This record gives sequence, C-alpha cells and structure tokens, in this order.
Amino acid sequence: YIGEFEVVDDHRANKIVVELNGRLNKCGVISPRFDIGVKEIESWTARLLPSRQ
Repeated sequence: YIGEFEVVDDHRANKIVVELNGRLNKCGVISPRFDIGVKEIESWTARLLPSRQ
C-alpha cells in the first residue's frame, strides 16, 4: 500500500509525505501508539500491516 515516504523537516514538527500504491478502502490509526526506533520499523510494519503478511 505504501510506495515511498519522505520525512519533511519544517523546523516545527516533522511531517511524513507518503506515496500510496493503489487505493485504500479503510484507513485508521494503530492504537495504542508505540515508541519504536528506526531499526525496528520493518519488523513492526510486517507485524501490523495486513499487506505484509
């Protein structure tokens, strides 16, 4: 579902620009929010997103 993403620094709060592949039927938040490190992103993505299973 997610093609590429880019972190944009606007000197206030960082924003993430996401390129989508195809269409999203339902979009929501993952709750509760977890603090994870950069090295852990792939493992959490594989665990939580249905397209990565």
